[in-house]
Amino acid sequence: MAKDKTIYTCTECGGTNPKWLGKCPHCGAWNTLIESVAESSSPVKNRFASLAKPSEVATLADIEATDMARTPTGHEELDRVLGGGIVEGGVVLIGGDPGIGKSTLLLQALDSLQRAGLDTLYVTGEESGAQVALRSRRLGLDGSQVKVLAEIQLEKILATLEATRPAVAVIDSIQTVYSEQLTSAPGSVAQVRECAAHLTRAAKSSGVCIILVGHVTKEGALAGPRVLEHMVDTVLYFEGDTHSSFRLVRAIKNRFGAVNEIGVFAMTEKGLKGVSNPSAIFLSQHPEPVPGSCVMVTLEGTRPLLVEIQALVDSGGPSPRRLSVGLDRDRLAMLLAVLHRHAGIACMDQDVFVNAVGGVRISEPAADLAVMLAITSSLRGKPLPKGFIAFGEVGLAGEVRPAPRGQERLKEAAKLGFSVAVVPKANAPKKPIEGLTIHAVERVEQAIEVVRSLA
Repeated sequence: MAKDKTIYTCTECGGTNPKWLGKCPHCGAWNTLIESVAESSSPVKNRFASLAKPSEVATLADIEATDMARTPTGHEELDRVLGGGIVEGGVVLIGGDPGIGKSTLLLQALDSLQRAGLDTLYVTGEESGAQVALRSRRLGLDGSQVKVLAEIQLEKILATLEATRPAVAVIDSIQTVYSEQLTSAPGSVAQVRECAAHLTRAAKSSGVCIILVGHVTKEGALAGPRVLEHMVDTVLYFEGDTHSSFRLVRAIKNRFGAVNEIGVFAMTEKGLKGVSNPSAIFLSQHPEPVPGSCVMVTLEGTRPLLVEIQALVDSGGPSPRRLSVGLDRDRLAMLLAVLHRHAGIACMDQDVFVNAVGGVRISEPAADLAVMLAITSSLRGKPLPKGFIAFGEVGLAGEVRPAPRGQERLKEAAKLGFSVAVVPKANAPKKPIEGLTIHAVERVEQAIEVVRSLA
């Protein structure tokens, strides 16, 4: 079969050129020419024609809405992030730092699916079959019947998918796959886009669930064109410090479930194991309450998590430092100004350090009240009461605003043995929660007074 001609198209102006140039001859932009397949003048069938099935216009109310059947992967935390399990014909993209555990988790998931009676295929472009076998032995997956294909040519992968018709196929990784229709190297923008489009078409037409492993850039974003994330149904990010044994899988996009869900895993000698009570990771085990520590309840998707906020206030020099880990630094400066203006607690000449325990990142403003109470506790050297939690957003006028789904947060805290809570007035439950004393406040100064009366 004759190879298709390629042209180079400018991403800025759309101009084309038969060969690559550093500068676009049409608009003068630099490094904007990317390779693509030239359209043939002969009346041949488009290679993506099978995606455009003929259909008639229908009214939305007349279309039957059926839930997608889900197949559990055998790993509860992974199923939570996926929205209940894998979907027939779904395309999942999972990215993460090198060595974080992407291949390990997917090999474990494939083995569980295979033992449940599904045909599985693991396509590896970065390792040999022997290396994959060594990893499976190390993970204790003895006698695994997962099929392995060491191949990076797209056409051969598609032919194997057509011949074997597995229920689930993993492509590890999409950056190593190349198509013969393009002359550029594997991992280039054109190759990644073209290969992902063909694999997506294969998944939708055959019903195979395809999981693509993606590399990330040094900034942590998925490498390749952003259109890659638009093509797939689900985008997962594998997060965590390689020096820590805990890993987070976070859903950024999910057409079949909720976004911002997280699954928590612990890396062990036998691979990744799901953590059923992740709040234990983010809470320090103090035998007695210590100054500068306040526990809050944050939401990750539908899951409430208890996270300990630690603050250290120390005497600073002429230019005091403001440092936060896991929280927004600009928001910390704003909270210190609110604390001074509305509660009369000044930290102008103090160094202030704030940390979210366990390496978790908190982006929601519901952490404001816990941060302010932790700073106040550290400044005065007095610990907060035992079994104390707080959450709520703080405004510039000193008001304490409600946090979404406050009832669930309080129930989670009570379930884990916390006994005292300071929450926004709008989040106060109508019915008392057993074992939990709730103090509802409307302003920052009220929260400070409540804490003083409890100490």
